[in-house]
Formats: sequence, C-alpha cells, structure tokens
Amino acid sequence: MARIGPASREDVPADQREAFDRFVEERGGVPPSGPLAVMLNAPEMLERGEHLRAYLRGNSADLSSTIRELAMLVAARENDCQYIWHAHAAAGRRAGLKDDLIDSLRDKLPLTGISPQESAVVAYGQEYFRTRRVSQATFDAALKEFGVRGLAELTSLMGYYALLAFNINAFEMLPEGGEEAILPV
Repeated sequence: MARIGPASREDVPADQREAFDRFVEERGGVPPSGPLAVMLNAPEMLERGEHLRAYLRGNSADLSSTIRELAMLVAARENDCQYIWHAHAAAGRRAGLKDDLIDSLRDKLPLTGISPQESAVVAYGQEYFRTRRVSQATFDAALKEFGVRGLAELTSLMGYYALLAFNINAFEMLPEGGEEAILPV
C-alpha cells in the first residue's frame, strides 16, 4: 500500500496551485498512483520535470522507441522498481523488444541474441547503476552505437527513470494487476 494518498489541490502550497491545476487539466485528473502522483505534491517540480520527460520519451531524434523502452527497463530493473517495470515491460514488447530479452532482464539471466545497440544499452545502464561509473570500454561501445547526442539522451533517460524509481520505491507505489510478472527482488 502506498505511503500517501493522491495529492489534492488543498494540500499543495497556494503559490503552486496554478501548476497543480495545469497538470490536472492536461492529464484529465489527479493520478491515483505512480511517480507523478508523488511528484504532484510539488507541482512546480513536476511541471518542470514533465518537459524533460516529454523530450526524452518522444522527441529524441537519436533513440528509437525500442531503445528508449529498453533503457527504461534497465533503469527499472537495476532499481528494483516494480511500478516502472510493470508499465514498461508491456510497452517494450509492443515497441518490438523480444520476449526473451525482457524476461531474461527481469530474471537477471544472461542475455543472448541481442543487437549491438541493445547490448550497449544494457551494459551501459547495468555498469553505471551497479558501480556508479562507466568504464571507458563500455562508454566507447555506447558512443559508437548512439553518437554523442544519443548517448547524452540515453544517459539522461536512464537518470530520469532512476529519479522516478526513487520516488516510487520510497513512497511504496505498487502497480495494479496486469499481464507482466513482478520483478524478483
């Protein structure tokens, strides 16, 4: 069970109610759970983060939707974030990620038969999240696949999803049912 309930207009500071109202109008309501439900308690912060999210999720010219979904899954898996995993495993499958890749990533099994781009994403994300650094060889492999702009976007996308995972995990937001198996943690 989540540690907090949904944000309400009355609960946010008066000087942030306009940002609250804009978000609720754009989204058609207050999210009942998930990272945005947590972040809506600080509406101006959420509003600023939404600009970055929109860019990273849809405006990136250098990263395909498949690669973006894989990056989100790596961030979810490495942060043991059930909510993001639940949301993006199905989205990754729809974007074209192979079931074996997603299932092996979930279960922390060796990945086989993946493309050089997929391999670069997984190695880059796992190495950073596990060591808080990226070796030159791993960096160079990712740079070769994505170029400077693409690698900057990939790095920021994983970092943004780590921020979301921090909020979700700290506030104990869990996904509601669905087809995807939960992460073994």
